[in-house]
Amino acid sequence: MSDPVRENDISRRRLLGTVGAGATGLALGAAGGAAAYAGAAGEAPAALTTVGATGIAFHGEHQAGITTPLQACGHLIAFDLAPGAGRKEAAALMRRWSALASELMAGRAAGDGDTGVALDAGPSSLTVTFGFGRTFFDRTALVAQRPPELDPLPAFSSDQLDAKRSNGDLWVQIGADDALVAFHALRAIQKAAGDAARVRWQMNGFNRSPGATGKPMTARNLMGQLDGTANPKPAEADFDKRIFVPSEMSGTKYDWLAGGSYAVVRRIRMLLDGWERLSLKKQELVIGRRKSDGAPLTGGTEITELALDKTGPDGKLVIPDNAHARISAPEQNGGAAMLRRPFSFHDGIGADGTPDAGLLFVCWQADPLRGFVPVQRKLDRGDALSAFIRHEASGLFAVPGGARTGEYVGQRLLES
Repeated sequence: MSDPVRENDISRRRLLGTVGAGATGLALGAAGGAAAYAGAAGEAPAALTTVGATGIAFHGEHQAGITTPLQACGHLIAFDLAPGAGRKEAAALMRRWSALASELMAGRAAGDGDTGVALDAGPSSLTVTFGFGRTFFDRTALVAQRPPELDPLPAFSSDQLDAKRSNGDLWVQIGADDALVAFHALRAIQKAAGDAARVRWQMNGFNRSPGATGKPMTARNLMGQLDGTANPKPAEADFDKRIFVPSEMSGTKYDWLAGGSYAVVRRIRMLLDGWERLSLKKQELVIGRRKSDGAPLTGGTEITELALDKTGPDGKLVIPDNAHARISAPEQNGGAAMLRRPFSFHDGIGADGTPDAGLLFVCWQADPLRGFVPVQRKLDRGDALSAFIRHEASGLFAVPGGARTGEYVGQRLLES
């Protein structure tokens, strides 16, 4: 016969040990909050697994969800301020949303009206990230504080953009390693918008779940390719310079953006039927990398630099001149770099049997005019991958730096 006291002690130690093993400094408190929430009905909460117990801090120099490792599921939502709503209403909304995000990311309930959807789960690496679109500054009479980097993106020849699913006054990115936790946050954010803002568009995405592979590895997209191999790494000396708006903005009219970043969001439809008819060799020539491990066709491992000048016995370039990896390489674009952090999507199958599937492309950079734009212009002129993708929606958002304790996101802008 088991000893319930001993079992409860073991359960408690498993919870504390799990939290300590794989979480941030916030996670212990977050898991404690989640455990109390899960056990609200009077039952002793079960120990959370590593995935459930891991929490991400809401407050900090940068918002979460930028350098956070890819999560298993996500939601992207754009809102427009309601007619008549302005700066005052926007400030109140950001105050509500920030307080709510802080609670949710700690694994706690969303106030008295909580739906109970995430009742049994911990934080599950939940992040909630907020950004402002170009039109937000018109609606709030803050045009003087709108940075020039928010000028509209140029048109690209491969664009087939749906205006109803593009842009927006406000943008929210939600990511988590549990689908119910992510949906819970989505629903709470939408409800908290109240009368101040209404949903313009919303998209749902996913990635491989943590622990699904024998070792951590770059995620694959729906074409089966490793996606994000050439991402700049936080350990690199110039990472912050490439990804985050410099602190030198302090003291200027754009100081509200110091420590922030710019997010380019694109819904990219993958024409999978045509792609999957290609032989493996032809797919690899389109990308310029081996499908099995992401290594360049010129040899090595995934992290080996591309040998762009290498030719084969036939005298032809081993990595074709129109290969995606060649054209998008930073050394081919004056060092332009962006941090890709996408989700895959699948929104059903059409009457013709064609899957509505692809990539919710999200990239981060200190300046989109030096990051996304020059690379996309070059891809637009001759990327072999262009025949198998279609850009269907687009958005550009200024993402403020993280909120300090006691602040809400965007406070330095809205109360300037």
